Amino acid sequence: MKLTDPAGERRTVKRFLVVIVFSLLSVGAAAQPQPPALRTINLITFGGGVNLPTFVAQRQGFFAKQGVDVNLRYTPNSVYLMTGLVEGRFDIATASIDNLVAYQEGQGEVPLKVQPDLVAFLGFENGFLELVGLPEAKSVADLRGKELAVDALTTGFAFVLREMVERAGIKDSDVRYVRAGGTPFRYAGLLDRKFAATLLSTPFDLQAESKGFTRLGNATDLLGAYQGRAAFGMRAWIRDNEAAVIGFMRAMREAMDWIYDPQNRETCEAILVANDRDMTPALAKKTYAMFVDKKGGLYRDLRIDMEGFKVVLALRSKYGQPKRELSDPTKYIDAELYRKAFPGATSMK
Repeated sequence: MKLTDPAGERRTVKRFLVVIVFSLLSVGAAAQPQPPALRTINLITFGGGVNLPTFVAQRQGFFAKQGVDVNLRYTPNSVYLMTGLVEGRFDIATASIDNLVAYQEGQGEVPLKVQPDLVAFLGFENGFLELVGLPEAKSVADLRGKELAVDALTTGFAFVLREMVERAGIKDSDVRYVRAGGTPFRYAGLLDRKFAATLLSTPFDLQAESKGFTRLGNATDLLGAYQGRAAFGMRAWIRDNEAAVIGFMRAMREAMDWIYDPQNRETCEAILVANDRDMTPALAKKTYAMFVDKKGGLYRDLRIDMEGFKVVLALRSKYGQPKRELSDPTKYIDAELYRKAFPGATSMK
């Protein structure tokens, strides 16, 4: 007579039931609609605390909420940023809007392999540009005969520095302009005393000042309105990826609203400290205060400042080579895209 094994039979039945349950769960999971894959955007920018809106949009999930995944990269200089953007290695750049105009008008620092067709769609701030010098420099006049650092000689904020020096009564021939890369590199070079002065954006100006370096002048105090950083890209890519670009725009707008909410101040300050090794809690408080200053902080509505853009064009008309008279900011801006992203909003300032 064959002996039965009740315990073994129970184990067999149990395993069979487990297989059935897992099969049913798998079928149920497959039947559930899967969320659409996030569209990756390769974003290139300069390092620094001015990227707070991007940091916030990533940390708070605003990009994912809008269906995009932003791959953030830092550039060593504007040449790398602009050539990579035009040649398709990057999708969107956030940088001085002057870079867009320079390369679009054939006045860039280097020749391009691809004919640029660039357009801007967001504005972030006026650049927060401070001329900062060595501790022994007490005025712009003390820079005569010295080396002054810029990212590139013919783009970005180089013309702002030249205008500040000229208005102080110093000729171009009285100083020497040297290439030193993006703001983080110029900040480090100034600390190492490689040159006498350079333009620094917030929070680098605050960090340099805390180490004993001297503020010599503010660009917007001198120039009035000025459009600094903007978001821009190639028209063809933006047209072919319009939904993703609009998602990016809306996420950045939500990040701006979040930054301006006083309840989030301490978190913003912590984010600044976490993303900058030279940032201290005290400097983060000052930086945040400057970013939400109603007179000259981050643009909460992300509109490009048209009057400030005209100043950019005026400086480029004065200093750019080959010589061009530039006066119409609308040819470099996609106002319709802004209206699509933010229905009901006026397009630009």
